[in-house]
Amino acid sequence: MYFMKNTLTRKPRPDGGGRRDGGPAHYGNLMYDRRVVRGNTYALNELPWSTEPDPAEILKQREAHRKMLARKRAKEAFEAKTPEITDAGSRVNVQTELYLEEIADRIIEVDIECQTDDFLNRPETPLYIPTKTGRDASTQIEEGELFDFDLEVKPILAVLVGKTIEQALLEVTEEEEIANLRAHQSAFHELRNAEKAEVQRLEEQERRHKEEKARRMDQQAEVQLQQNKVKEKVAAQAFALHCLIDMIPSVFSSLRDHGYFYDTVERDIEKGFLPYLLRNAKINMERRILGRIMTDIEALEFQECKDHREGYHVMSREHTLDLAHAQWDF
Repeated sequence: MYFMKNTLTRKPRPDGGGRRDGGPAHYGNLMYDRRVVRGNTYALNELPWSTEPDPAEILKQREAHRKMLARKRAKEAFEAKTPEITDAGSRVNVQTELYLEEIADRIIEVDIECQTDDFLNRPETPLYIPTKTGRDASTQIEEGELFDFDLEVKPILAVLVGKTIEQALLEVTEEEEIANLRAHQSAFHELRNAEKAEVQRLEEQERRHKEEKARRMDQQAEVQLQQNKVKEKVAAQAFALHCLIDMIPSVFSSLRDHGYFYDTVERDIEKGFLPYLLRNAKINMERRILGRIMTDIEALEFQECKDHREGYHVMSREHTLDLAHAQWDF
């Protein structure tokens, strides 16, 4: 894509809306402007890849510009122009209205007074009486000619009394029906309450029966379980007895051989008296041996003092110690 570098150095200014040559601006219809794209945009001419303008396009633009200037000059030649005012200082303002009036700097003012009458109340609007039309006519009716009241009123009274009695009977019947409905409703409520109570009693009885049945089934299951356990224990005991019949003699003999069955007196002597006796005998023997050793040492020392010989003294002492160790080991 080609980008042109902007080299304009003049400050921007607002557009006055007129033409560049100072003439009046001409506005056209956008629907007939060639610059407005219409129809499918895929059929538009693409921009050329070359940066140099087409010479044929330049010639076409110049021809269009020349034709536009020619049309503008022809239009300006045929247009009627307002003549220029050359003697504007010598002209006088003239009134062109239908009625002339004096023109002055100060408006003329005149005082005028007017006295009005007292305020009078508006009279009442008279009653509207329509305009009389047609001709007047009159008829004289004597007494008894039009109708007999006592005779003519009987059907009306009969109808009124009949309707009254009928309405009264309907109301009484309706009250009796309402009373019967209320009694029937009360009896129905009582019967329904009784049925509800019976249903609740039966439901409670059924619930108790179900609980008792479940409890009995649990007890029976527990009893069955205990019986099964007892049966298993009895079977295990019988099997153990059957297996131990031949094993008891051999077990007792083996325990006796290993010393698990013993005499208490003999065991007491073996475990209590004999160790005590041996321990005291050993202590007495050690004391006796120690007394003998001390006696021998004293005798040797006395002999050493008596002999006064060094070699013999050493040999005698070593021999005594050897004898003492031998006796102690014994």
